[in-house]
This record gives sequence, structure tokens and C-alpha cells, in this order.
Amino acid sequence: MPTVNLTAQKFKDEVFDYTQENKDWKYKGSKPAIIDFYADWCGPCKAIAPVLEELSAEYAEDITIYKIDTEAEQELSAMFGIRSIPSILFIPMNKQPMMQAGAMPKNALKEVIEKELLGNTKA
Repeated sequence: MPTVNLTAQKFKDEVFDYTQENKDWKYKGSKPAIIDFYADWCGPCKAIAPVLEELSAEYAEDITIYKIDTEAEQELSAMFGIRSIPSILFIPMNKQPMMQAGAMPKNALKEVIEKELLGNTKA
């Protein structure tokens, strides 16, 4: 399954509706997710994109990987306080999301997926 591009509306529909009165985080997804905040002009973003595509295929049954173009979706970027890109948001099912700024190598991404998103302690 390829990564999924998110617009603000799709984010509100599938991830979290931040316009509701209750601002407490309530993830709407049915499986853990990763959101990659990127820009087309960003070198490190281009470098990590194929890695995220590989992970999206590898973990297709277990997680969803989204991408948010920070240039097109400035409202979402502001909401998450994105100051540098790439920034990666890890969304476990029943815990608060975790933000990581900067490109991460594939093995580090897999470790976070296994431990934090899937709860595998042997990773």
C-alpha cells in the first residue's frame, strides 16, 4: 500500500478533527500511523520518501503511512508546530502521538514502528 497524501479535510476525517470543541487527542484510525511532514524542495525529505514507501509496503497490514505537504497544508503544519522538515509524527493506537524532527534511517524507523506502534518488545 503506498503512502497516502493528507489534506486538512482528510486529516480531520481520518486522523483527528482538531476543529472540535474537545481538543483532547482522539485518533480516528483503525491501525497505528506515521505522518511524514515534508516539502518538495527538501533534500532530506526526498531521501526519506522511498524508505517510507518501502515501510508502507512492508507494514501494509499493520500501519498507515501518511504524507503532508507542508507548503500546501500550512494549517496542519502550524497546528503541529512544524519548524523543520522532515518531521515525522508517530501515532500509536492508545497513546499520545510522538514527533521526531529530521530524517531517520530505515532501521531506526523500523525500531519505532515495532516498539512504539506495534508494541513488539523483541524489536
